[in-house]
Amino acid sequence: MRRQYYVYILASRKHGTLYVGITNEIVRRVHEHKLQLVPGFCTRYGVDKLVYFKIFDDPASAIAREKRLKKWCRDWKIELIESKNPGWIDLAYTLT
Repeated sequence: MRRQYYVYILASRKHGTLYVGITNEIVRRVHEHKLQLVPGFCTRYGVDKLVYFKIFDDPASAIAREKRLKKWCRDWKIELIESKNPGWIDLAYTLT
């Protein structure tokens, strides 16, 4: 089985604080964010709702996408989220 890589965006709430990340284990990583197991930005700002993710088979493509998204202005990130998830539903519950 091929490993998959995920580029994801978390939010504190609709139109709230955003965080862009990358992982190869999305369920575990989102769980860590929700339980605030890793101190840092997400814990400090209460960013724990998975509002966007994209799957990649190639780690280089995932890393490139993450870097691009991190350079985007906030409005572009919001447009991306709302194009795929207009209700800002927490997608964490759709993963399992």
